[in-house]
Amino acid sequence: MPDDNQRRGENEADEERRQPEREREEVRDRAREDQAMSGDPGGRLNELDEALESQDYPTTTDELVEAYGDYEVETQHGTQSLEEVLASTDDQTYESADDARSRILGLVNR
Repeated sequence: MPDDNQRRGENEADEERRQPEREREEVRDRAREDQAMSGDPGGRLNELDEALESQDYPTTTDELVEAYGDYEVETQHGTQSLEEVLASTDDQTYESADDARSRILGLVNR
């Protein structure tokens, strides 16, 4: 039966061998989380999500409707144009793509 010092040394060696693998897994997990948190995680905005990223900000509801009103968005009641989705809101100012995306997703999830 090996003594405790020998087992401890073997465990430390195993731990050192596993460390790079654990670090790679952590990097992959963080990348997946970042990807899930960015953009339109549910895919409801389709091509509009990319268009919002290329828009100049700040921008308004009216400017978004003028530029992207025909884009199709998946809602709880089927597919609607962005113009239809934003029709129930007043003209607001959006500071970023995330700001506009959050508002649109909030409306389609009602």
